Amino acid sequence: MILLIDNYDSFVFNLARYFVELGQQVEVVRNDRIDVEEVRRLNPDAVVFSPGPCGPDQAGNSIDLITALAGEYPMLGVCLGHQSIAQVFGGTVKRANRPVHGMTSAITHDGSALFSGIKSPLTVTRYHSLIVDLPVDGSLVQTATGPNGEIMAFAHRNLPIFGVQFHPEAVLTEQGHDLLANFLTIAGAAVQRKVAS
Repeated sequence: MILLIDNYDSFVFNLARYFVELGQQVEVVRNDRIDVEEVRRLNPDAVVFSPGPCGPDQAGNSIDLITALAGEYPMLGVCLGHQSIAQVFGGTVKRANRPVHGMTSAITHDGSALFSGIKSPLTVTRYHSLIVDLPVDGSLVQTATGPNGEIMAFAHRNLPIFGVQFHPEAVLTEQGHDLLANFLTIAGAAVQRKVAS
């Protein structure tokens, strides 16, 4: 089962649908209606932190959940979820030089874990006013870059924890199902690849 933490965003059900299409049971819970003990009781295969408005400090219990549960469960952060994970691991969340809402961009990636078998450059859909910076010697490593050098994805050096600034669940993002399927494979969840690419 995938636990999807809803950061009060309209995209959360698109994300849930993609996971269902990949053969997963999904439990969607609002970010202020769950705590660490409830996550442990549910014992999901992985925890996914959704997009949402505002910044990580306004993302309900997301920061507390990431802090307490990192290393216990595989994690994926999307947009605000990506920013929240970055903040927990020493990253800085700041205003982007230019907000990008509902636009596509070609990003490049390193082909590592989350991007295994995915073309580069890759067209992705972006909806964000904030971006992250990561410490050079920190535990998160940049794995994808936007057209202006922005961090578009990262991976933890030692744990199955990932973040993507873009929206893999958006219809104009190429290979979004494949990226989420890669995450599920890393998380050890059974994946059904019935979805047309």
